[in-house]
Amino acid sequence: MNYYLVDFENVKKDGLDGIHKLSKEDRVCIFYSKNADSITFDQHRRIIESQATIEFCKVEVGSKNALDFQLATQLGYLIANRSAEQYFIVSKDKGFDILSGYWKNRSVNVTLIADITGRSHNQEVEETRAKLKELLKDEPDVDVDEIQKIMQQYKTKQGISNALMKKYPSKDNKKSSKIYKTIKPLLADKKGS
Repeated sequence: MNYYLVDFENVKKDGLDGIHKLSKEDRVCIFYSKNADSITFDQHRRIIESQATIEFCKVEVGSKNALDFQLATQLGYLIANRSAEQYFIVSKDKGFDILSGYWKNRSVNVTLIADITGRSHNQEVEETRAKLKELLKDEPDVDVDEIQKIMQQYKTKQGISNALMKKYPSKDNKKSSKIYKTIKPLLADKKGS
């Protein structure tokens, strides 16, 4: 049996990719907060198609990393009760790597993944980088690594747009606007319009 602890605030809909393929022995706990408390019809359909046992855990927020602390506490509780053979933290937050290392030293398998299909954070980063390279192939003076760093750093589309304007300043913001429009398909999980 596998246990998936989903940091929904962090991964949004993409983190649930693969949920419909889980077995009835698997368990999923979706941690969400008032900052991320809605799903699409497609997500709802995938959840109800899943044979896994699904729990929803609304967490209290108000301090930095509140959801992360509650998820980590739940993980410790589950491990103490031997709730599964393998545990997966579904998040893009690299801070959870420390939990994986901590439990590995105690012979407990805890793996950080980007979605339920098992894609690692590094795989996701490489896939995004490849997509950026393809989208920006006609912009030879644009640093793909810098654009990816901006995309990872900012949580909103506006934040990304502002960072691009700062990185590629011009009177009419033509360059930054063109880059933003080009990469916008990759920003679906970011807040804003």
